[in-house]
Amino acid sequence: MVRRLTVLSGGMGGARFLQGLLHGIAAGTLPGVAADAEVTVIANTADDIWVHGLKVCPDLDTVMYTLGDGIDPERGWGRREETWSAKEELAAYGVEPTWFGLGDRDIATHLVRTQLLEAGYPLSDVTTALSQRWLAPRYGERLRLLPMTDDRVETHVAIADPDEPSGRRVVHFQEYWIRLRAQVPAEVVVVVGVENSTPAPGVLDAIAGADVVVLPPSNPVVSVGTILAVPGLRDAVRAAPGRVVGLSPIVGERHVRGMAEQMLTSIGVEVSAAGVGLNYGARERGGVLDGWLIDERDAGLLPRITDAGLACAAVPLMMTDHDATAAMAAAAVGLVRP
Repeated sequence: MVRRLTVLSGGMGGARFLQGLLHGIAAGTLPGVAADAEVTVIANTADDIWVHGLKVCPDLDTVMYTLGDGIDPERGWGRREETWSAKEELAAYGVEPTWFGLGDRDIATHLVRTQLLEAGYPLSDVTTALSQRWLAPRYGERLRLLPMTDDRVETHVAIADPDEPSGRRVVHFQEYWIRLRAQVPAEVVVVVGVENSTPAPGVLDAIAGADVVVLPPSNPVVSVGTILAVPGLRDAVRAAPGRVVGLSPIVGERHVRGMAEQMLTSIGVEVSAAGVGLNYGARERGGVLDGWLIDERDAGLLPRITDAGLACAAVPLMMTDHDATAAMAAAAVGLVRP
């Protein structure tokens, strides 16, 4: 019986997967998973950015807001029923960056987080405090949200710029995603500070104590990849006593949402369900996975994946609603459950 699950999550894709997973646990539609199963989320913090003196943690907030029913369902990020008066006033003053908008409701979260950080509390403690509003009322002690590290880590992207002596310039990941809309080829992805970071308290224990570790359909380079880049974390997944399963973010050689294609290209990984799965690799061959779930449209890739040492199955992987996503979670757990 699966009683503890740990999920390495990015933002939108990871949050929507978690919705379905928790829905399936509550509805009893995940065979072999206990009705009171505990879920720990280890969230990517390499997307974090300081804006107007405030610490913004996009992936942590997207998970909190989504699971706490405060997310804007159309955008998939930020607060629902948001207003933008502060953003408009800052723009009127000509204060940069104008391309990164903080909603009036969302600012409250960033203010609280920044005040607590400046008072000396680590990000993990601050996240626990913020979760008391968003997660505890619904899930109690059965759901924990942890940042991957308490240390400052930020993803930057090198892009071509003929006006620079090197022919390149480096922009923060948020600028690449929001201002440039990921429409400029990413030449190199640099995760600043990750080599000197350490896993946040509770992260390694959550991996070691899990019956199943899940890599959801989050970006494999700048979400799950940055989590695994924290020193000691990849080794912890490789050594996990439980089983490790991942779900492909690529369906029919295209990402479902986001920029996985651009990021995979920047690190020389084939943009396909097989390419991502083989990049993660089988644990028995030095990778991090025991099983890899792909979409039914990519069923022709099954032999290539299984030949690489991974258990694999092809099922519908579109998160159209909570039931469909719960079915994905059930298939993932079922693929690796003893």
